[in-house]
Amino acid sequence: MNRQRNIHSAEKSTRRSFLKTSAAGLALAAGASELSRRVYAADSGLIKIGLIGCGGRGTGAALDAMRADEGVRLVAMAEIFEDKLQASRQQIQEAMPDQCAVDDDHCFTDFDGYQKVIDSGVDVVLIACASLFHPKYMKAAINAGKHVFVEKPHAIDPAGVRLVKEACEEAKRKKLSVVSGLMNRYIPGVQETMKRIHDGAIGEIVTIEENFLRAPYVLVPRQPTDTEIEYQFRNWYHFSWLSGDDVTQSLVHNLDKSLWAMGEKTPQKAHGLAGRSASFGDIYGDVFDHHAVVYEYDNGAKIYAFCRTQHNCHEGVSDILQGTKGRCDLLQNRIEGETNWQYDGPHDSGYINEHKVLFQSIRSGKPVVNDYMVNSTMVAILGQLACYSGRQLTWDEAWNSDFHFGPTEGTFESEPPKKPGPDGNYPIAVPGKTKVI
Repeated sequence: MNRQRNIHSAEKSTRRSFLKTSAAGLALAAGASELSRRVYAADSGLIKIGLIGCGGRGTGAALDAMRADEGVRLVAMAEIFEDKLQASRQQIQEAMPDQCAVDDDHCFTDFDGYQKVIDSGVDVVLIACASLFHPKYMKAAINAGKHVFVEKPHAIDPAGVRLVKEACEEAKRKKLSVVSGLMNRYIPGVQETMKRIHDGAIGEIVTIEENFLRAPYVLVPRQPTDTEIEYQFRNWYHFSWLSGDDVTQSLVHNLDKSLWAMGEKTPQKAHGLAGRSASFGDIYGDVFDHHAVVYEYDNGAKIYAFCRTQHNCHEGVSDILQGTKGRCDLLQNRIEGETNWQYDGPHDSGYINEHKVLFQSIRSGKPVVNDYMVNSTMVAILGQLACYSGRQLTWDEAWNSDFHFGPTEGTFESEPPKKPGPDGNYPIAVPGKTKVI
């Protein structure tokens, strides 16, 4: 998928506390590359990684991991489509020939391939497949004693989030590292801006406006040889039972930053407006093409969150925070008001830095568990369920819901949960009728 890439007050006790407790405060903003070299020089042992999911994001995650640490070797890959796996392996071999060591016997192309990667002798598992499977594969890897990098969204329904929470708790008990693909937490400019927000530079946060607006993405046309279930797996971003739809799939990045800004406090309730108005035909599956969600905190603060996937419309990704003392444009690393400040430090890639943190934690023996992924994922699911149902939902109602979008498992022999009608369109959720609790 296309992921977003745009992306001197005195030290206060709150800032010191933040640096101690935040996984993002691991010296990435300055000198991260030098730190990586020192750690590698001290321990030249190789770290073997296995990749589950060989699409664009999985391939990108594997490349990012190898660029983050020269001692990393990719040794196993799993993908349910042979052509995707081979294309990914070739791309990685051409880009990182000295670090790609995947032989034919470690290319797994069945629905049990995830377990074969886990059992292949790897140290770290990278998970970036259809989002439905992220919680199950993450838990299986941790149960097997593996460190994990897991892409967002970490789950698409409440049961999945609850499993992710269990997996994070298990990782802590086993002293394993789990790093999240919510990469904004690893961008130096965003880190430094967030520290100042936590120091009170804009006062108490009153409202946050979140935008993730773009054209439809990763549209995979139906091939003549595809069965219906094969087509849905190939075009999985556009089927809610595999992707969770766009609040969970895309807006989760913004909502993660909102929770970070709010000190990880979760909203009390949410309502939303959403539907499909511009994207028709089977290529768009059964997902909505626009969402607007309002989240409300018990102190009255609100998050106004918007995502859209439509052609020929205004696009952009932004996080605008309004406080009692000023305003912050988070991705522009700018604060205005009683304090006027603009970040002018390094602009390292969050995609690379998240893997640096993972491998540094392994080499140093100091595990990192990004358990903020639990609430950040759940706040997205809360918004998605509010949009699908048309109801105002509380956090507790959503957390305890047994709602799921469709099958919790799937193979190429599975019955497709939805099929296109005579007009080529799949049935979609109907606010006011769709039940989520």
